[in-house]
Amino acid sequence: MSVTGTARAPGYRPRRTLPLRVEARRQLKRRRSLVVAAVLTLLPFVLVAAFAIGGDPSRRGNGRITLMDSATASGANFAATALFVSAGFLLVVPVALFCGDTVASEASWSSLRYLLAAPVPRARLLLSKLTVALLFSAAAMVLLPLVALAVGSAAYGWGALQLPTGGALSAGEAVPRLAVVVGYLFVSQLVTAALAFWLSTVTDAPLGAVGGAVGLTIVGNVLDQVTALGDWRDVLPAHWQYSWADALQPRMEWSGMIQGSAVSVSYALVLVALAFRGFARKDVVS
Repeated sequence: MSVTGTARAPGYRPRRTLPLRVEARRQLKRRRSLVVAAVLTLLPFVLVAAFAIGGDPSRRGNGRITLMDSATASGANFAATALFVSAGFLLVVPVALFCGDTVASEASWSSLRYLLAAPVPRARLLLSKLTVALLFSAAAMVLLPLVALAVGSAAYGWGALQLPTGGALSAGEAVPRLAVVVGYLFVSQLVTAALAFWLSTVTDAPLGAVGGAVGLTIVGNVLDQVTALGDWRDVLPAHWQYSWADALQPRMEWSGMIQGSAVSVSYALVLVALAFRGFARKDVVS
């Protein structure tokens, strides 16, 4: 009997290999997932303790109202402050960790070739791992403000969100605004996620993929501070990372967040395409 390239074993369905629930369960049991959840949960308590030791931050202001100055005004302000102090670096690490530890960890465990021999199609393997990594990254970004909102409300009360530009938003209006902030932060981190994911497909060292993504993100932040670059900074994802502050205005502005989202998604699509293209042709020996 001749065997064609389309011959399959009875009952074999490529789309049913490596279900998302199986991959999610595996990743949830990983120690690094538990450590990330613990760090993000403890951060609001650390901030409350810091404010309790240091006193009211608004008393040491220089006349200019910032999110940090109004951190203790209400639970909503405390949640916004937690996002502000963590957006530049702390939230980058879980994203790079979850996405950079996808394929490279399987290679480092010498289990990648066995997964592909199961057989799990390469595109299916990458899609499952990327989807779960993005879901875990989104969960990390939602966990921090939720815990901060609960802790801040318990410590400072449930009240209006005092805006840095003046005025306030009612508690009912502040929650949707904070949701917009979290959504934009996730979209802005897609470029870091895609970079870590691409590096994970080209190296067998998970720390190399994670560290490379974090390092290049830091380089982007440094370049954004070089004002001599002028308009070239507009193509840097880091240039738009704090555009979410436009959501904390009396009248929400969308232009900066739209431009930042477009830049981040564009980079992410290119990097993910490179990951799928390169991995499809890669000689997997680990």
